[in-house]
Amino acid sequence: MSVLTDLIYAGSNAVAGLTEGAVNDAIAKYGADTKVAFPDTAYFFPTIYAATGVKVSTLGDLPACVGVLKSLISNKPELGDALNAGLATAVGAEIIEGLKYVGGGDPYAEDSGIGFVPDPIIRSLGVPLVTGDIPGVAVVLGKADDPADAVNVIKDYQSKGILTFLIGDVIEQAAEGGVKLGLEFRVVPLGHDMTAVIHVVTVAIRAALIFGSVQPGDLSALLTYTKERVPAYVNTFGALNEVVVSAGAGAIALGFPVVVDVDLGENQVPGALESVTDHAQTVKKSLELRNIKIKVKELPIPVAFASAFEGEIIRKKDMKVEFYSGKNVTAELVKMREADEIEDHRIVVDGPDIDSGATEYPLGTFIEVAGAKMQPDFESVIERHIHAWFNYMEGVMHTGQRNQVRIRVSNDAFDKGLRLKHFGEVLYAMIMDEFDAVVDKCQVTLITDPAKAEHMLKEVAMPVYSQRDDRLASMTDESVDTFYTCTMCQSFAPAHCCVVTPERLGLCGAVSWLDAKATNQLNPTGPCRPIEKTGCTDERTGAYTTVNEAVAAATQGAVDTVTLYSILEDPMTSCGCFECICGIIPEANGLIICNREYSGMTPTGMTFGELASMTGGGVQTPGFMGHGRHFIASKKFAKAEGGLERIVWMPKELKDDVAERLNKSAKELFGVDNFADMIADETITTDSMELVDFLTEKGHPALGMDPIM
Repeated sequence: MSVLTDLIYAGSNAVAGLTEGAVNDAIAKYGADTKVAFPDTAYFFPTIYAATGVKVSTLGDLPACVGVLKSLISNKPELGDALNAGLATAVGAEIIEGLKYVGGGDPYAEDSGIGFVPDPIIRSLGVPLVTGDIPGVAVVLGKADDPADAVNVIKDYQSKGILTFLIGDVIEQAAEGGVKLGLEFRVVPLGHDMTAVIHVVTVAIRAALIFGSVQPGDLSALLTYTKERVPAYVNTFGALNEVVVSAGAGAIALGFPVVVDVDLGENQVPGALESVTDHAQTVKKSLELRNIKIKVKELPIPVAFASAFEGEIIRKKDMKVEFYSGKNVTAELVKMREADEIEDHRIVVDGPDIDSGATEYPLGTFIEVAGAKMQPDFESVIERHIHAWFNYMEGVMHTGQRNQVRIRVSNDAFDKGLRLKHFGEVLYAMIMDEFDAVVDKCQVTLITDPAKAEHMLKEVAMPVYSQRDDRLASMTDESVDTFYTCTMCQSFAPAHCCVVTPERLGLCGAVSWLDAKATNQLNPTGPCRPIEKTGCTDERTGAYTTVNEAVAAATQGAVDTVTLYSILEDPMTSCGCFECICGIIPEANGLIICNREYSGMTPTGMTFGELASMTGGGVQTPGFMGHGRHFIASKKFAKAEGGLERIVWMPKELKDDVAERLNKSAKELFGVDNFADMIADETITTDSMELVDFLTEKGHPALGMDPIM
């Protein structure tokens, strides 16, 4: 083991020296008061902040951090001390990478990597991580002796939905080997310098701060969280040097096992540092070390199928065929049938297939299901999954839903043999796998005949859509006798529990009341449990004894009192992957709302990341609350504080997205037409005093309401 610890210390000392020199040079060049920050994060230098509580904001803050770094390097032979030296390497790498951002600009413009991963991206990854669509995180670094070995490992991870980060020359090896790179493919090149590995480390560390409510400075809690809740590991390719070994020690200290492709002999540490020289076993061993179990879906289709392809964008020049509602009829419908009305696994293509020579087709996707436990409410739940399932096919892009759909098939997927029957096979397999508790039989018809597609849309689908819309419009919290918990995010945020009602969907935006109901039916012991709607103690705030009891049980007592309709009195907790956050702006007597895609400033003087850092991880923060986009137009939004009338500012993209629904609710609630026009956005102002002037000019109702605080 002495050889290993010697390498760790050699690497740590080398990085410490480089870091100290780089800090001194930067201060000499720019001055100690010069601002330094990673882009779009509320967590300063995340590793330093999380481990020590120090908020690095200027170059002058860094010499003390270098001192902490050097103090971690004891040069003692014990492995535990060597792992601390590995953490020192992580601190040094963070400082070196942070210095690249001094002076603005993109330090990775000439690199094929992306560098620092902003907070909003981490939050957006929260849902797929907790649902298992991203079952793990792989860090692949170095340069493989045979590029094909690295390519095969990376493609294997991609096919399993693993989020894979690349550092070093393996980036070019992957690209040249045909691996599709980018966040949308879940294979993310970070950079060529070994210090770029810190950008993976800070993803894990910020997960602890965002989702786990780990307090800055609590190093023990941080290391426990990353080890137990972040399913990450490291694969190295090629010869090891002291910096790579020291960086690996830092990964091990965080709980991330390292698999190398060189023979370490007796220097291996079972469960933490292991050699796998047969690259065909690299993925298997890595997943075993993190106890990641992947349910492999073997589908009879000629292209890869994985959640990693969900974000694939197919440009027109790369497109073989398209189904687009702007040019042809499209419709997607799931309909419940009696068992004797359909034939299980019957897949029909009614009309020309995509190899008939045309480039544009209509498409009616008609799915009929039967099951003893199937309910009409589950039809739309299954239907919404079509979007994801089609996107999981490599070379297929799907957007929209119902009768407003665009589907593209790439030239490459077509050349591999992908045809419409394979779309049917995907739908059948996924429905029978994910909805097996309620679906016993499934039949799929894909209609490309123009007249038949038109008939399906007008005579079959549209009446069903209208019927569903009428039912959903009539569904209120008062019209049901059951609410549902959703604890899906507890794998990352153990103290958080959503309460889902007809008028308040989950804060991630992905779980409606019908989704929660279906989830409970599919898995009664799963994340969505029913709450009997009794024991209302305050109708204004939406306080129920049964809700409190359910939340207390779901969070093991971490939270015992929650209201459904208040942002000030015991607001619902947040996990961290919320689509939006709202917060009080006293000057305007109202609320601002910010979505995670918006990177600019808000009138509160805080960015989304800074607002979001005040909540999350299952804590209650009166005055701030995470929520989904669709909740903005709900008649229950902040009802206890005056509701929708309090909304005074939101980013333009968000405002445009919710305007139609928001205007409708505002008209019904307080009789104002085009209420969205009274709400400011960043094109009008991000200054609080200018905001008040705008609201005054518009006669915004918030200014005449009782003080919000």
